[in-house]
Amino acid sequence: MEYQFSRRVLELKPSAIREIFKYAADPQVISLSAGNPAPEAFPTSEISKISAQILAERPIDALQYGTTEGYTPLRRHLTEYLKEKSGIGTERDDLIITSGAQQIMDLFAKSVIDTGDTVLCESPSFLGALNTYRSYRAKLRGVPMEADGMSLEGLEQALKEEKRTKFIYTIPNFQNPTGATMSLAKRHGMYELAKKYGVMILEDNPYGDLRFAGEALPAIKSFDTEGIVLYAGTFSKVVAPGIRVGFAVGPKPVLQKMIVCKQGEDVHTNNWAQILCDELLTNYDFDSHLNRLRGVYRKKSKVAVDAMNRWLLPKITYQPIEGGLFFWCTLPEGSNMLEFVKRSIEHKVCVVPGNAFLTDDTKPSQSFRINYTTPTDENLVRGIQLLGEVACDMIP
Repeated sequence: MEYQFSRRVLELKPSAIREIFKYAADPQVISLSAGNPAPEAFPTSEISKISAQILAERPIDALQYGTTEGYTPLRRHLTEYLKEKSGIGTERDDLIITSGAQQIMDLFAKSVIDTGDTVLCESPSFLGALNTYRSYRAKLRGVPMEADGMSLEGLEQALKEEKRTKFIYTIPNFQNPTGATMSLAKRHGMYELAKKYGVMILEDNPYGDLRFAGEALPAIKSFDTEGIVLYAGTFSKVVAPGIRVGFAVGPKPVLQKMIVCKQGEDVHTNNWAQILCDELLTNYDFDSHLNRLRGVYRKKSKVAVDAMNRWLLPKITYQPIEGGLFFWCTLPEGSNMLEFVKRSIEHKVCVVPGNAFLTDDTKPSQSFRINYTTPTDENLVRGIQLLGEVACDMIP
């Protein structure tokens, strides 16, 4: 049979990162390509205890259908928590629980994008979000990243030229893949530009709670007086990604459309996982848990930095980070980054090529992404050493 696929699906390509995972599945390969939290960060004993309690005391709450908006106690407690801790949310906003933050990208795109509309993205940016917007046949325009976030000059130029821009997509804290954090001035500047040109901002913040150095900066959503910011959060990086619990805070009319779209996708988010997150948030010391995570990542990042200083510099440089899961490394101008990645795989270490994160992945990139949180400390050091050996062979 000849299968006829929709044009929007025919235009999609496999995720470059997922393709690399095929090599990373080899037990002899050290994977620095994943985006996974550190295994030792998972609160496994708490999850086990809470799960047993849920199934013993209120199994039907966990196993029956739920509401599309989400488990009511979790919605209420998250609303209070975000308002108290981060100043997020007003009386004009609402909150929904989603199947991971990735679903927020999908529901929002489905709600607002028509074929040919433009999404302005950081360049480079999170591949999962880019592929979602591509699936709705949006035009992606990348705006160059700087050390302190998206270029505001580049952003305004794009807003002037792209008359059908629907929203700006940004990861302001420990951006994926660069690890950069947007400055306070740029957060206000982006908001003012969005207001000036009448477009929304999708503020994706999966890593903000993983700050282990420096001072925390306010969310863009915290000074949203115009109802133009949709804030995306998740429990994936602070509890466990496998439970698939995310949350969105945004203007009620926007969330209502997203709820209708969610009804046609998965009806509602996993009830057991929502109750689990609510218990962790309310009946356990969640702030102490976050502090423990920061300690884990502070230690592991130092292991990575020490190894990169020893094995990568000066041929390969990297951007310092204050949190999150990634380091962004750059080869000297004129180096063949894709050949470097290929040779690294041959040496049994995987990283993600930088062009995978561009709105046009056919364009050249001199950079690649390292995940330092997933491997053991021993494998992390060994993997970085192998990258250094490849660099010595390739780069004069």
